[in-house]
Amino acid sequence: MKKIIIAIDGYSACGKSSTAKAVASILGYSYIDTGAMYRAVTLYFLQNFVSLTNPNEIENALKEIEIEFRHNPKTQKSDTYLNGINVEQEIRQMTVSDKVSEVSAISQVRRFLVAQQQKMGKKKGIVMDGRDIGTVVFPEAELKIFMTAEMTVRAKRRQDELLEKGELVDLEEIIENLKKRDLIDTSRQDSPLRQAEDAQLIDTTAITFEEQVKQIVAMSKQKLAEE
Repeated sequence: MKKIIIAIDGYSACGKSSTAKAVASILGYSYIDTGAMYRAVTLYFLQNFVSLTNPNEIENALKEIEIEFRHNPKTQKSDTYLNGINVEQEIRQMTVSDKVSEVSAISQVRRFLVAQQQKMGKKKGIVMDGRDIGTVVFPEAELKIFMTAEMTVRAKRRQDELLEKGELVDLEEIIENLKKRDLIDTSRQDSPLRQAEDAQLIDTTAITFEEQVKQIVAMSKQKLAEE
């Protein structure tokens, strides 16, 4: 049976990752969390005091980084491994969230991870979410989605995610973090966040998680029928 690439882009805390995971599960596709990849690089840079303005330090650090996803039988989800160590919890903390957009804006980092992402998608049958999947990583993707939502809704969702992990963060602090990330993501020179011309826009402000998943699954099946 023919398989396609589903590219889901959009702003932070719009539900991209959780939606992409659910869609992949329903379709029997592989899910690739590119945000986790950038977070893992950010964590490594923070742990090893890599200067974000020193190209040589960045290049040398990237040579030491290996990222993979492994299935967790307890949660039935994929966990992110950095150099053989499970860092799924660490990469979701605010210390990483505060720096990940700055690290993601570095061209060396983007080239490093985009090459890995394109390799992962060669066989198709994947759902990949991020900031530049439909515009840079897979401009030829058969189905492109761009997700957005109102700022307060996004901030509340992120706050709930952090609470689940035992981290209590003030809503205003999260809003400021999201505004900062939006500015960096949309204004960076290298592959900025933008909606691809052929991407379907989904505003998740007033719809349930189940509704957005159902919408994308329906789009996917329609696209498969057309192929």
